[in-house]
Amino acid sequence: MTTVAGKPALGSVAARLERLPHSRWHVKVRFLIGAVTFFEAFDQLLAASALPVLMDEWNLSTGQATFAVTAASIGMLLGALAAGWLGDRVGRVRTVALGVGITGLSSLAVAFAGSIETFALFRFVQGLGIGGVVPVAATYINEIARSDKRGRFVLLYEMIFPAGLATATLVAVWVVPNLGWRAMFLIGALPVLIAVALPRHVEESPRWLLARGRVEEAEEIIARIEAQVEASVKEPLPAPAPVDPALEEKAAGTGRIRELFQGRYLRRTAVISGLWFVAYYVNHGISTWLPSLYTKEFDLDLTTALVFTLLSNVTGLLGTFIAAMVIDRIGRRPALIAALTGAMLALGVLALLGATSGTQVAIFASCTTFFLFAINAGLYLYSPEMYPTRIRATGASFGGLWNRAGVILGPVTVGAIIGAGGSLSLVFAQLAVVAAVGAVIAWFAIETKGKTLEELNS
Repeated sequence: MTTVAGKPALGSVAARLERLPHSRWHVKVRFLIGAVTFFEAFDQLLAASALPVLMDEWNLSTGQATFAVTAASIGMLLGALAAGWLGDRVGRVRTVALGVGITGLSSLAVAFAGSIETFALFRFVQGLGIGGVVPVAATYINEIARSDKRGRFVLLYEMIFPAGLATATLVAVWVVPNLGWRAMFLIGALPVLIAVALPRHVEESPRWLLARGRVEEAEEIIARIEAQVEASVKEPLPAPAPVDPALEEKAAGTGRIRELFQGRYLRRTAVISGLWFVAYYVNHGISTWLPSLYTKEFDLDLTTALVFTLLSNVTGLLGTFIAAMVIDRIGRRPALIAALTGAMLALGVLALLGATSGTQVAIFASCTTFFLFAINAGLYLYSPEMYPTRIRATGASFGGLWNRAGVILGPVTVGAIIGAGGSLSLVFAQLAVVAAVGAVIAWFAIETKGKTLEELNS
């Protein structure tokens, strides 16, 4: 292990990770971290699936329903801030394990809630876990991926999130009408088991260990990873590429949150913050209210409403897969611009048509989620690329702060329009305008395809 000016050689670890061929080790890690992400997505959408039943069971007003669905979002906002700081100081894997443990235990508590107040309180705590896990998990996946295939590697992993959303809706189609909404939250408590297993089976990020000056641990872990990969591919690993000493020295060290707003990182932080806000404002403005819109506005039965919602999640999964296949070739910036423009057009057409039937809304909402899910997954790839190892989790989670702001304001705005007697055309028109603003912001994004994390931040 080489060092530079008494500091750990981060670049040498990057070179050793870059030369690793895809192997069973990568599959194992992506599966275990992916299981965490799957259940975080599953738990995130539970309130939306339960909301139509809760509104009748507890005789909720539109304002109370909004309170119920946004409580977790406020927790996610605070959790994202805390987890980013924690992930850069105690480690990626420990932070993810802590967050998923909080998520599972809180879901169990929600299942026994007896009022809208206790429901919202436990959903808030659950949001702390969900908001913290996802950006830190994405940071970890970025740090173990090769630069030439990082886009595909990360986005195929990120497909697990929309898969979790789709599964939550699919399970809800049968569970909520037959077993009740509480059963959904009992299922959402399963991640507690993953929280216990994760630190034992997933190695900490060698990049993070070196950035913290823990050279011996980094050497031990990278050697262990190399041994597993070599055993998997059954041939010697290629030699690492030469390391640029200047790259190493700049990449290591202890980060400070103020770096997000200094020098080159100020523009990066501004762009990704805007993109996060737009993507999640539009996404949750739609997804949170869809089941209720189908039942209240179009008098559809609960099963049909949940099936239509499932359709939107399935098309979102397809959009994420297509993005994973092309993003390393066309680049992050063109992909973001195209997807935001597509979402704008789908929403704009729906607004012009007047959103006159549940089927019409289902079709165009599904076209919208096709693009939106690809944007969301792309941002979990793009945000960690923007920052050096010492502040990578903090930077990715700061973007998550803005996505949580969008998660809160999107449903609140839609709820306010509906509550004030506004038309569905107005609901979808304002979402189209926000998506258009996002497409403009994406023009100012920098391109990152094919570059190592150290090259982007040297």
